[in-house]
Amino acid sequence: MKDRIIVALDTDSPGSALATVEALSGEVGMFKVGMELFPRGGPELVRRIREAGFDVFLDLKFHDIPNTVAGAVRSATALGVKFATVHASGGRAMLTTAAESARGTGTTILAVTVLTSMDDADLADVGFSLGAAEAVARLAGLAVSCGINGIVCSAKEVESVRARVGKGVTLVTPGVRMPEDAVGDQKRVVTPAEAIRRGADYIVVGRPITKAKDPATAARAIAASIRGAFTEGGRT
Repeated sequence: MKDRIIVALDTDSPGSALATVEALSGEVGMFKVGMELFPRGGPELVRRIREAGFDVFLDLKFHDIPNTVAGAVRSATALGVKFATVHASGGRAMLTTAAESARGTGTTILAVTVLTSMDDADLADVGFSLGAAEAVARLAGLAVSCGINGIVCSAKEVESVRARVGKGVTLVTPGVRMPEDAVGDQKRVVTPAEAIRRGADYIVVGRPITKAKDPATAARAIAASIRGAFTEGGRT
């Protein structure tokens, strides 16, 4: 169950990030390096995390013209990361190019649908006529039709996304919190067990683990929650 936990290294300090990696050795399967950390740690940090025996989720959410995104994806795959993200709202040409650039490399491109910090009102502010649930399903369908093999979405939309894209597409769910955790800046959150029950393949957890008094214990509690979801729901 621990391999389904991706820990978000939401810090700007490579030293702090590597300390978290060391503290969680044997407790989780992957670490997410995002826009706050990568400019400081760069490729060297990714290399060190991989050398420690972990997969890396490079979450830079590429969103640009197709040629630029193609180059960014090639650079990401050269680092040997397991996952890298693009924004699904970048459109068909950009998504198709991203998928083609990653093909055969061992890196799965994940299309980010709607950020879990956004709700229907936020989408309306930026001109979306669709609510979050419908926008997520539509963007997921577009991405998969372009050859993208993974989707990032809130667990609240996992079931509808799975129905839209079918089996074989990796679903990664951020915005996961244990019942006792503060939601922070997230708006569409669920518990780890509920995310798995709804069909998520991986969950992304940041502060509930990294800011815990004992990160390893917090990670074990989340793994136990996931295990319970599999036992109760019959997932394999």
